[in-house]
Amino acid sequence: MSSDPLVAFNRIGVLTGGGDCPGLNAVIRAVVRQQLRGYGGSVFGFHDGWRGVVENEGEELDVERLRGTLPRGGTIIGTSRMTPYMVDNGPERVRATMQERELDALVVIGGEGTLACASRIHDEGIAKVVGVPKTIDNDIPGTERTFGFDTAVSIATDAIDRLHTTAESHDRIMVVEVMGRHVGHIATWAGLAGGATVTLIPEEPFDIEQVCDRLKRRHSLGKFASIVVVAEGALPVPGTIDIAPPEIDRYGHQRLGGIGSIVASEIEGRTGYETRVTVLGHVQRGGTPTAFDRVLCSRFGVAAADAIHKGLFGHMVALNSNEITTVPLADIVGELHFVPEDMWRTASVFFALAFFRTNATWKNQVHDSLRTRAPLHSSRVSTNCDCTLNAAIDQIYKASII
Repeated sequence: MSSDPLVAFNRIGVLTGGGDCPGLNAVIRAVVRQQLRGYGGSVFGFHDGWRGVVENEGEELDVERLRGTLPRGGTIIGTSRMTPYMVDNGPERVRATMQERELDALVVIGGEGTLACASRIHDEGIAKVVGVPKTIDNDIPGTERTFGFDTAVSIATDAIDRLHTTAESHDRIMVVEVMGRHVGHIATWAGLAGGATVTLIPEEPFDIEQVCDRLKRRHSLGKFASIVVVAEGALPVPGTIDIAPPEIDRYGHQRLGGIGSIVASEIEGRTGYETRVTVLGHVQRGGTPTAFDRVLCSRFGVAAADAIHKGLFGHMVALNSNEITTVPLADIVGELHFVPEDMWRTASVFFALAFFRTNATWKNQVHDSLRTRAPLHSSRVSTNCDCTLNAAIDQIYKASII
């Protein structure tokens, strides 16, 4: 972006919206430093996300105010899930606040909902905005990594490492529920890094009988301790387990959580093996960001300030091929970044995946899937030129019982 002409924007605003996330303060800090020291301007921080813009509440931010916040979790200016479109005359109140505060542009740090609102605010000409992708779930498309994800994976991996020892001491199955509403990035990465036996993600409905068969197989080989990682948004194959629909919060979001306890109960009831569940919950969203996230946040914050001065409004800063880029907000609204095919294939080498079955019916299903290239995960096993269809099926079958 260095070759683009710069435009003078002396005064900008910043907000953090949606759920909290490790690294928010690091982004704010970088925006403030670049705007003040790089461009000689000023920054106004809105309190509690979009609510602060609508209510015209916030504070002036300077280098001193952000001193010591790089390793600090949470957000010093607060956050909320409210958007201007939830209140009467909300968008016009945003316009009025921007004018009253004499703000030239707004840096919006948030996840899918916050950035969708930012895109709409931009499209309707209410304010000039630049987005920064924030979510531990890593589910925002257009960027290879969102900040907070690395920290969440590190926390989840550490928990899995600790649970291995207690599982082995008591010959127990430990079910670990991690965050991941729509996608299974945290579960996949932490499960792979932590040596999980089974990992269940939202992208792949699971069959609890297959999970139990895999655990029984391990027990028959004398491996009595197992780790099962479950993303909070994972769901069983329809008709296999009765699950009540989740509650809806006042912002229209599903309130997830509890699938870990359901899976643990089903495993113990169907196998007779002692099973315990650990729900990591908001621990994954709190505390000190990792070194990687601190650096990524610093890069994102500086790039967001730069994008404003280059007139790249309606865009989001992103990480692609380890370079900081920008992508149009309109391209990411309503989309999700799912676990990539190659990542899941790598993980499948180590996970006893729930869709692996060990019976003739399943082998016929895989045969049909490979022949028709249906979107069954089993078709992800490589079938190169010297591998026959039956050999590919046998490859999957053998992988399922190791």
